Amino acid sequence: MKNPISSKPMKKRYKALLAIAAAFAFLVAYILIAGSKKFDAPYPDITASADPAVIARGEYLVYGPAHCLDCHAPKDKLDAMFAGGPKPALVGGWEFPIPPGTLRAPNITPDEETGIGRLTDAQIARSLRYGVNHNGGYIMPVMPYSQMSDADLQAIISYLRAQPAVRQERRQTEYSFLGKALLAFGVLKPKAPAAPAPKINPVDSPIAYGEYLAKSVANCMGCHTEMDLMTGEFVGKPFSGGFYFEPDAYSQGYHFVSPNLTPDKTTGIISSWDEATFTRRLKAGRIHKGSPMPWEAFVNMDSTDLSAIYQYLQSLEPVARKIPQIVYEPGEAYK
Repeated sequence: MKNPISSKPMKKRYKALLAIAAAFAFLVAYILIAGSKKFDAPYPDITASADPAVIARGEYLVYGPAHCLDCHAPKDKLDAMFAGGPKPALVGGWEFPIPPGTLRAPNITPDEETGIGRLTDAQIARSLRYGVNHNGGYIMPVMPYSQMSDADLQAIISYLRAQPAVRQERRQTEYSFLGKALLAFGVLKPKAPAAPAPKINPVDSPIAYGEYLAKSVANCMGCHTEMDLMTGEFVGKPFSGGFYFEPDAYSQGYHFVSPNLTPDKTTGIISSWDEATFTRRLKAGRIHKGSPMPWEAFVNMDSTDLSAIYQYLQSLEPVARKIPQIVYEPGEAYK
């Protein structure tokens, strides 16, 4: 007696399921392989200098406006430095979990085993300017230095070479399956600078220099402009705020939203400040322990740089964007 349920439809369904499973397996394999692809980018013609003045400029940038210490120094050392203690070694340790993966800052002291001692000047310069590391891997755009001048890039690399080497192993950045998929399909990829970087700093006017600092060194624009963390693309108007920082291990449960820095009279947080007030606030340092603002670095900025940034921010086109709340208590819902 024949089975009342025909075997032909069952075979068709079985073959269809096999085809779907095979296609899914192929897709997963493709993502895992293509998600680890290497990228190419030019090597800037930058060579470290032994000139004490160049090294001093690099140290100022690293521990000041470029705020390298904010990611490449242990967080527990920053409070001590702010209180007058020694500058912490740049041994890495910062972690930033986002949907595409967990970003981790490496040891950038010149240790040959665990730091940058074996990298060439050009490899370091390429990572900062093009977002491609020494192995050809992609670097998320957390270091917005593509338009940093050759002079300042040389100064930073010169200081990194001159600092003491510290042996400190660090885990590398790890991309999630989602991150690898975004890499595999070209959503995440290094971007060439929008224009050739200047050879020297633009010092023709305080506003021009302030724009250079705010966009290409201090990254005021990066945190005070709303960004899609999935792609790293800006989705808000420049300097109008709205970037949301979720709670992390350092913030102790607090979460933050960057304020509007444009000179809009009703919604701009510094629109009513004069230059002296702006300078005093930057020099006063941290109020909220977990704030993502790199206060420990910015308190080291000199008055010329702070004045230039202030004048540039005041020259911006006002953007009416009210940020209802900047600091959220632990457990408080983000609105």
